[in-house]
Amino acid sequence: MEEFPELRGSVEHGFNDPSDVATALEYLAKSQGIERTRLLATEHAKLAARAIDALPEVGNKVALVSRQALKDLAQKLIRRTK
Repeated sequence: MEEFPELRGSVEHGFNDPSDVATALEYLAKSQGIERTRLLATEHAKLAARAIDALPEVGNKVALVSRQALKDLAQKLIRRTK
């Protein structure tokens, strides 16, 4: 809606009219919204990885594997295409 304020009405009414969905998808294709969302998700994934890395050291293999799995999951989510 930042790029196309005319979408505000459709969003506020919950896309009650099916044509609102089609219109919103057209605007989405023209906007920078998807790319901006990817960049924001990437930044949050980096912050999450740093937070995990800042946790106290542990010798427990399960904890280490779990921490790595969380970081891997964050990366997988930002790379997905659907």
